[in-house]
Amino acid sequence: MSEMDDAYANAAYIEGADEYPVRWAEASAKLRAARPGNWAVPYGDSARQCFDLIHPEGPSNGVMVFVHGGYWMRFGREDWSFLAHGALEAGWAVAIPGYDLCPEVRIGEITAQIAAAITEIAQCVPGPMVLAGHSAGGHLVARMGCADVALAPDVRDRIKRIVPISPVADLGPLTQTKMNEVLRIDEAEVSAESPLLHPSPDADVCIWVGADERPAFVDQALRLGVAWNAPVVEDAGKHHFNVIDGLVDPNSMLTHAVIGGI
Repeated sequence: MSEMDDAYANAAYIEGADEYPVRWAEASAKLRAARPGNWAVPYGDSARQCFDLIHPEGPSNGVMVFVHGGYWMRFGREDWSFLAHGALEAGWAVAIPGYDLCPEVRIGEITAQIAAAITEIAQCVPGPMVLAGHSAGGHLVARMGCADVALAPDVRDRIKRIVPISPVADLGPLTQTKMNEVLRIDEAEVSAESPLLHPSPDADVCIWVGADERPAFVDQALRLGVAWNAPVVEDAGKHHFNVIDGLVDPNSMLTHAVIGGI
């Protein structure tokens, strides 16, 4: 394993890493069975271009869009339903979009798909929108704040807060990893798709990262914070897989960072 491959290898440094996806899937299946929702709402042409929309009891305060990670290569919307719990209990609708995966598409195409999903979600739920995403999903929600992304002004104006969680803000280092055999990131895509190379968004931004993550991810978060003059929270005791756990709790610091004060 090369030095850069090791820098971005999360599972190798997390005890019981293989158990996390199993628990995520089980918790998500439980929430989906317990709550009614609009499942697999299409926003594009492919089977993966759809989103799940879950409504709170009573009128919603707005909608939280959560975009999953997996290095743009793995997982799907169904794996992350459990993370809706905190926002739902706080009175927010939650939308979780899926997207096509590399190598079938490039990262820039995924960015466009998420913009299309957010545009469709905006038609389904009135009120403010907040965006949260983890890892590659953190990259994607950060990209939604960039002016070059195709969002209509009325949709962009509704995005009040963006919380990239453990984001990949600079794609450059990934060109030096074995993953790039699948991702196919080139210099043009580094320039176009790295959020920290774009001006800061008009929306509020709070960057979240586990204090116990791989140093490369802490560095990515801190560099984005500097580039965008945005606060960075280093969550004590959290690594790359459990840093998202706070979204399950309506009273957690992470949930408050996403929906608090809106």
